Amino acid sequence: QVQLVESGGGLVQPGGSLRLSCTTSGTIFSIYTMKWYRQAPGKQRELVAAITSGGSTVYADSVKGRFTISRDNAKNTVYLQMNSLKPEDTAVYYCKATYGTNYYWGQGTQVTVSS
Repeated sequence: QVQLVESGGGLVQPGGSLRLSCTTSGTIFSIYTMKWYRQAPGKQRELVAAITSGGSTVYADSVKGRFTISRDNAKNTVYLQMNSLKPEDTAVYYCKATYGTNYYWGQGTQVTVSS
């Protein structure tokens, strides 16, 4: 059974940093494209960043230059380093593993940016 478990969320002041982690089990992590999404209250879930099995990355325009996605295949983990956080980054952050037509979601972790 494939499981994705996110961690690292919390409350941070504007301008602060957080690092989210998503650890995968039950499958061959290295073959998956890993993605981070977020969903703010009353809004649709949106793609934040993605990293392919080969290490190529893409980012939403709203987070370029502030967020960095990375992966450690030895630890079956994908990270999202979030710097210069803004109140509008407040959301539940989800990781997603995709390979072909197969995909799996984590349960989400809350990030709140507030003074």
